[in-house]
Amino acid sequence: MATTDDDPYLWLEDVEGDDALSWVRERNAQAERAVASDEPFSQLSKEILEVLDSDDRIPELAKAGEWYYNFWRDAEHVRGIWRRTTLESYRTDNPDWDVLLDIDALNDLEDTNWVWHGARILRTGPRAYERALVSLSRGGSDADVTREFDLVTRAFVGDGFHRPEAKGDVGWIDADTTYVSTDTGPGSMSKSGHPRIARRWRRGEPLADAEIVYEGAADDLMVVAYHDRTPGFERDWVVRAMTFYSAEDYLVGSDGSLTKIDIPDSAELSVKRDGMLVELRDDWVLGDRTYLAGSLLGIGFESFLAGAREFTLVFEPTPSTSLAGYAWTARRLVLTLLEDVRYRVEVVDPADWSRRDVPGVPELGSVQVRPVDSDESDQVWLTTTGFLQPPTLSLTGVADSDAEPERLKTSPAFFDASRSLVEQHFVASADGTRIPYFVVRPRDLALDGSAPTLVTGYGGFEISRTPEYSGAIGRAWIERGGVYVVANIRGGGEYGPAWHQAALRENRHRAYEDFAAVARDLVDRGITSPEHLGAMGGSNGGLLMGNMLTGYPDLFGAIVIRVPLLDMRRYHRMLAGALWVAEYGDPDTADWEFLQSFSPYHRFDPDRTYPPVLLTTSTRDDRVHPGHARKLAALMLEHGKDVTYWENIEGGHGGAATNAQVAQMTAMAYRFLWQRLVD
Repeated sequence: MATTDDDPYLWLEDVEGDDALSWVRERNAQAERAVASDEPFSQLSKEILEVLDSDDRIPELAKAGEWYYNFWRDAEHVRGIWRRTTLESYRTDNPDWDVLLDIDALNDLEDTNWVWHGARILRTGPRAYERALVSLSRGGSDADVTREFDLVTRAFVGDGFHRPEAKGDVGWIDADTTYVSTDTGPGSMSKSGHPRIARRWRRGEPLADAEIVYEGAADDLMVVAYHDRTPGFERDWVVRAMTFYSAEDYLVGSDGSLTKIDIPDSAELSVKRDGMLVELRDDWVLGDRTYLAGSLLGIGFESFLAGAREFTLVFEPTPSTSLAGYAWTARRLVLTLLEDVRYRVEVVDPADWSRRDVPGVPELGSVQVRPVDSDESDQVWLTTTGFLQPPTLSLTGVADSDAEPERLKTSPAFFDASRSLVEQHFVASADGTRIPYFVVRPRDLALDGSAPTLVTGYGGFEISRTPEYSGAIGRAWIERGGVYVVANIRGGGEYGPAWHQAALRENRHRAYEDFAAVARDLVDRGITSPEHLGAMGGSNGGLLMGNMLTGYPDLFGAIVIRVPLLDMRRYHRMLAGALWVAEYGDPDTADWEFLQSFSPYHRFDPDRTYPPVLLTTSTRDDRVHPGHARKLAALMLEHGKDVTYWENIEGGHGGAATNAQVAQMTAMAYRFLWQRLVD
């Protein structure tokens, strides 16, 4: 077992150290020989890459002015192209795309490995829709650069805004002014490695000389400032995030004064025109009334500033229903709700907060709602999908209850789903809590415990796992006869903040008990047996997998752990780890007493038998340190355990920077599972 004070593998935390990278290259070579050198792997990788590179995928759009923008990667454009078209052209089978920026060509020109991180287009003033702030990352890391781009000349502006490489953010105020939060020298970044100072940066002035708008404390999470450009309701804001789940919102006056919005620090604020929303993460006692955690409250913003506190209860959770999200349009508010992890969509009129349902949501599927242009339009993009249902993109207006959605694009089926079906089951966890999970299985499945089954989950940060279509998973697992399972364990957001908070900090064990209960139920139902049951998860889901490995090894025949947290004694000192102290606890305090109970690196027992494990990560991941995966792999290998390790040299926290890298990484995971659960 790894000790707290004397970590024998601390040297593997040296991300690009010669010894560490030599160890990585040796492990990679072994992994590729063991998993990625046979014909089944080559076929898997080829089939997955065909999905990722397919020209028939639905291009997602973002409207700015008269243009509709999209970023696209395929076989010809490995790093991708930023392009735009008109809605009229997009409606056709072969849209006419106007290419603005080719990342592959840029990389050739600048001899680097840029990965696209997005763009913000200037939307007001005399140069509206002519300039953009483009963010690019080296190898896919969270740290990136921002450079001003001319949409007319299709070139970067030589003397324009240029934010050097760092974790941070920059956004337009007007053509000659931005808000920026970034590294401007010693003391400008928080302990978590994110900016704690927001500045107003004017064209032509040195970044370090830009006017400070707000300065947070060193132990804050981060500080950002932004401009709300809504015509007639222009406002400037500062957000000071103290922890992952607490923040203060300030309205910036024309004289630079700051007005703190008087809501709970744990609540989330949204203001659009004269509508103000408060989404509660904790119960809020206001006067003689208590509003429940998970509620959404509405009020007029100017009235609130004047002292009014008569909120309208726009949404109140129930034991089975939660708010999955909401989106403003010009005159409406669209709510997406989950009821036992099944979607419902409602439209709200902020004038009187009245509500109505939107039809056409799949029963065992998912729906995503995005405004087309929240300043000028009441239209939304509506994307529906499911495990066996390829995505469909529709355009619909929400101001008119009689508006019929216009179906724009439907993705082709990338695998044969005709022989499969989707079910939802529930199982009691260790403390009796009812845990839902989805099963995608062959229609003719024999309940004799022989089916190769893969169960996945996340269980953290109030993130919900809902049905979604994946051509890669379909081809690599479902179409080949595997059973695919998604567990909706506590720590996620499927039932709102209470579901998340039930597995925070010292209660983390509940998420792991939930996942183990699902695994046992799959066996009890005769779907599979431990020797045929695999598990896979990444990031916080990688921590989940680490705890399945060290806490419940008898339940699984193989486990895939991707870009994981595993050393909970040092996680807060590794890259962005300090961000997550509110989720897990602080190991430098008495919290270590419970943290060590779910620290896989410390739970490892050399005398215990473990299932085969594949650990994957990325050298360029500057969010979750690759040292987590490296150290557990080294520790287990030292004691002769069945460990396969593979590390991509770029790709950031997603693990891959190109479709080919995604295909290789995905094929390795599924080939490993087929080898260990079936072959």
